[in-house]
Amino acid sequence: MNKYFVLIFISIFCVSVSQAQEYSFGIKGGANYSMTGEIDGSSSGGAGFFDGVVEGQPKVGFHAGVFFELNFGKFFVRPEVIFNSMEMEFEFPAQNSIYAVEKLSIPLLFGYNVWGPIDVYAGPAYQNIMNATIEGTEPVNQTIIVQNTPLAVQAGIKASIGRFELGVRYDRSLASQESQGLDFNNGQYGINLTEYDDLRVNQFLLSLSFKIGDSESNTGRRRGRGCYF
Repeated sequence: MNKYFVLIFISIFCVSVSQAQEYSFGIKGGANYSMTGEIDGSSSGGAGFFDGVVEGQPKVGFHAGVFFELNFGKFFVRPEVIFNSMEMEFEFPAQNSIYAVEKLSIPLLFGYNVWGPIDVYAGPAYQNIMNATIEGTEPVNQTIIVQNTPLAVQAGIKASIGRFELGVRYDRSLASQESQGLDFNNGQYGINLTEYDDLRVNQFLLSLSFKIGDSESNTGRRRGRGCYF
């Protein structure tokens, strides 16, 4: 599946480059708000650890990357490469645990200029989980397997102001729900068996992008919706 996605990505990119009227490229970064599943501690037997279900609480993380946008009138194709650092927190009675995930995301977005500086877009994304651990587990910071497919889908909206863009998007994993057993070592209560019911991580991203260069800079033309410095 990974090979097919890469081939499709390269094919679309090559065709787009040959047909594009305008292009731009730059850097981006911002905050993300991540969501995950629950941990069921009923199998711990209520031995002072916790006996019930604890939901993962979203925390603010960050992302950074690069983009390249090809324009065809009001339509555009936009490949990106983004590094994501995400955190979620499980509030156990004795001590909270942070669930930390790092991933590399390569979305291929297809968009449309709705009006003036406003664009909407959506598309698939290839995602590689680089690291995923949760505090307090045995072995220490046990590795979490958070995906059974590398594919996700993204959709959002962005607004251009000069060389800057402000955008918000939703990133949803296309993996099916899977669970994983976790062993928490909670000191005086020893090893407590739990079940992580849904390993998937979905997120909202708020991004600020900066256009380093574009075709207009080379030709002296200005797009009607831009107001470049």
